[in-house]
Amino acid sequence: MRSFWGLIRAYWFSDHWKEAWSLTIIIALLTALSSKTGVWFAEMSGELINSIAFYHDAANTTPLRSLLTSAGMLVLLVIIKDAGITGTKTYISATLHRKWRSWLDSRFNEALLDQNHTHFHAQNGGDVQAPDNIDQRIQESIKGMTGGAIGLAMGIMAVASSLFFVGQKLLSMSTEVHGLEMFGEYGSAVLALAAVAIYVPLNTYIAIRLGGLLERLSIRMQTAEGSYRGELTTFLRRSFHVAASRGEAAQKAMHERLYVDIDRTWARMNVVNAGYGSFERIYNFVGARIVAYGPGLVPFITNRVDLKGYITGAELVNALITQCSWFIHVMPAIASLRANSRRVIDLAEAIETVQEPRAFYQRSGHSDFHYGLQNPVFGLSIQGLELTHHGQDAAPFLSAERLRFKRGEWTFIKGESGCGKTSLIKAINGLWAYGRGTVVFPEGVKTFYAAQEVKLPPLSLKELVCLPEAPADYSDTQVAASLHKAGLGDFIEYLTDDNQKGKSWDQLLSGGQKQKLVVARILLQQPGLLFLDEATGALDPDGKIAFHQAIKDNCRDVTVISIMHEAVPPKAADGTNFYDSVLAIADGVAVKTALAPVLPAELTTILAHPENFEDRWKRLPRIRIRQK
Repeated sequence: MRSFWGLIRAYWFSDHWKEAWSLTIIIALLTALSSKTGVWFAEMSGELINSIAFYHDAANTTPLRSLLTSAGMLVLLVIIKDAGITGTKTYISATLHRKWRSWLDSRFNEALLDQNHTHFHAQNGGDVQAPDNIDQRIQESIKGMTGGAIGLAMGIMAVASSLFFVGQKLLSMSTEVHGLEMFGEYGSAVLALAAVAIYVPLNTYIAIRLGGLLERLSIRMQTAEGSYRGELTTFLRRSFHVAASRGEAAQKAMHERLYVDIDRTWARMNVVNAGYGSFERIYNFVGARIVAYGPGLVPFITNRVDLKGYITGAELVNALITQCSWFIHVMPAIASLRANSRRVIDLAEAIETVQEPRAFYQRSGHSDFHYGLQNPVFGLSIQGLELTHHGQDAAPFLSAERLRFKRGEWTFIKGESGCGKTSLIKAINGLWAYGRGTVVFPEGVKTFYAAQEVKLPPLSLKELVCLPEAPADYSDTQVAASLHKAGLGDFIEYLTDDNQKGKSWDQLLSGGQKQKLVVARILLQQPGLLFLDEATGALDPDGKIAFHQAIKDNCRDVTVISIMHEAVPPKAADGTNFYDSVLAIADGVAVKTALAPVLPAELTTILAHPENFEDRWKRLPRIRIRQK
């Protein structure tokens, strides 16, 4: 789907091809029937005009009956064509539009949300500019493109069928024309078709030039509106921070600056649209009143055709001009179609480009990461790791020759801000673009990455706790138990709700409660390898201890790699260490060292005062001693 025609025909050659072709064939048949009805309409228009012209003729013995019959048949044809045929075709084409758009939407969502993290790579790094406003491209651009393409296809069908049926009728009615004797009895048909062939293409060329300008303006308008809408959405998500910093004036100035581009582009589009509208109205008048009636005037003056034949021929030519002028009438829509398709194709190209992330990033920097699996007994191993930034000549800002995280080991990462702590965790998880190294994961062990900022999608509470797995994988009892252990027991009764009092869970829960929700996920899903990237930043000291203790008590043998703001790792309430080792990053080098074990405070007191040994020994069963 990286070209216009590839994108357009993909649905018809997909696994939904039966659905696509069935609807298309029905539309084609209805279009042909509509064109044939147009011929009947032209003939009946001639009958009506003829019955009016000869109403008082002595030879007309039933003038009123003839007039009413012709008028009634004309009205009946209008009802059949516009209400029956056109109405049915509109419904079928709208159904095709809906199904085609749904199919395309699902394909792009599947491509973006694959296991390769394509949505992430398409927007980060590389020498290819990331596509802006992906939400707009998937929704508005696909909708506009599919609708425009179906309309264009129906117009082409209408032109083809009209040329066949109307041309056939013109040929059957044709007569010799003075000055065109070389064409014999086809003289009037040749004259009519020549008038259409000259008038329509010439004006279509003008329309195409104007349409190209509209296409460029449409793309610019979509980009400007998408940027403005995106900033509005982002602003509403951070409205608290804007209010707290009294940043309304700066935010307003930003909105006004973004809207300027919309306003200027809109002004230019208004000028072009107004000019195109004037061109189209003049074209319609000349076509319907001059070009349509001109060719038949010569044989009518020379008595080659009567009034009925002249009117019928003029109506047929007018119908032909109308059908062949479809491109002119919808050129603004075609411009929008091309603009929308360009936006969708750009997104498809970006998705295709990042299917091999390493090759993609190697075009703009050094990227040579290797990921493998090993026996879980050996834990997580890292060798020859170097992290760099964008650029082929970028020097490493972080290196680690050899690191090993044993099963059940808790490691605390410390270092100054900007030293690369989060970059290290991203690289381990395949989310860092540039550098080199080998990362070997324990085979069959589930990993979990908990970031500092928690964004909750609009799902039910149970679905949020079960993410990224399916709610059906866990019972309500299991989810409720996890919430209780995480300190969110008050919300257990709302497991199936996706909001509370009109507010989503993302709006309702505080930052600390969201991080407790992450704890509930961990306790429920029991990962074997856990990455905590400042995942306790919104919790108070007691909350941080409870966070760690819940994991320690409920996730046996979990390997934890954690980043926190604190200079030293937190300890349990009884004074023991949660963490077994510290990974210090300084001067661009990561070095891992073991922490000395700390005895529980009660046991330390016993050893310090042996005279009270017997009394204190009785209380030892209440002391939690972790066995290693």
